[in-house]
Amino acid sequence: MSTIGKVIIQGITLDGGKFRPSDWAERLCGAVATYGPGRRIIFHPNVALASIKGIKCVVIDASLEEEDEMLFEFLTDFADENNLQILRTDTFPLPETL
Repeated sequence: MSTIGKVIIQGITLDGGKFRPSDWAERLCGAVATYGPGRRIIFHPNVALASIKGIKCVVIDASLEEEDEMLFEFLTDFADENNLQILRTDTFPLPETL
């Protein structure tokens, strides 16, 4: 697999439905975050929230696949188990044509 670019988990199921609950992306990013001084949340530097054309997404830096394979698999397994669409791209933000 390529470690260049981004892996985008979209809040759309394979059959085109909107994934619920509506805060799934925040929960998933929070599950891989840590806590710093004062119990402040520190999000993983290779995992980010995004909204693409009004659809909530989790954007993963593809380098995570080699840097922390278990974490990468946790995130992509979540997508697979919930039948979410996954997009691999070398261009981010995405071109308007997608």
